[in-house]
Amino acid sequence: MRIVGLTGGIASGKSTVSNLFKASGIPVVDADLVARDVLKKGTGGWKKVVAAFGEDILQANGEVDRPRLGQIVFSDPAKRQILNRLLAPYISSGIFWEILKLWMKGFKVIVLDVPLLFEAKMDKWTKPIIVVWVDPETQLQRLVARDSTSEEDARNRINAQLPLDLKRTKADIVIDNTGSLEDLNEQFRKMYSIEVRELTNRASTIRSWKEVYKMSKKDLQQGKYN
Repeated sequence: MRIVGLTGGIASGKSTVSNLFKASGIPVVDADLVARDVLKKGTGGWKKVVAAFGEDILQANGEVDRPRLGQIVFSDPAKRQILNRLLAPYISSGIFWEILKLWMKGFKVIVLDVPLLFEAKMDKWTKPIIVVWVDPETQLQRLVARDSTSEEDARNRINAQLPLDLKRTKADIVIDNTGSLEDLNEQFRKMYSIEVRELTNRASTIRSWKEVYKMSKKDLQQGKYN
């Protein structure tokens, strides 16, 4: 089994590329979706986060107000570290089980979509690493337009991640998303036809169950994913 790393920055277009993989029949383990699950009302992650940040972060129905929590942690690095530390064990476990289920179903190639792939040191478990890149000004403009947020809030969220210019230096494959959606689709088609099909043909020798288990026990538990 081969685990392909997919990362980028907020508003870079990573989710669009993730959806293109899904549409092509390649399963995706999305760390953001796992993070949402571990914050659902009544879960262990929910209890720890509410205890640490107070009930002011809750909506009327008891679910976590994610935009409100985001404003708190993206403007305060210390609080962001607290959140990462609280949720990392739950998220790592969720990612592990999603990978395991796909491995047991016989999938040869899995895409691991993690916004903080390098920050969480999960890049060493993925090959190749795909970075969806966009220039800083376009990233800022897209984030402000997408979330109807202020430039200050958008910059705080962007600055909470490694710069995309640094991430692209660590990538095996860079997808430049400064152009149109059709440009992005064309880059994906070329990359898929060359890279993913080759991986599918030789992935069965890449990773064993023991390696997947080791990834969960050692590295995933130390990571930061949201």
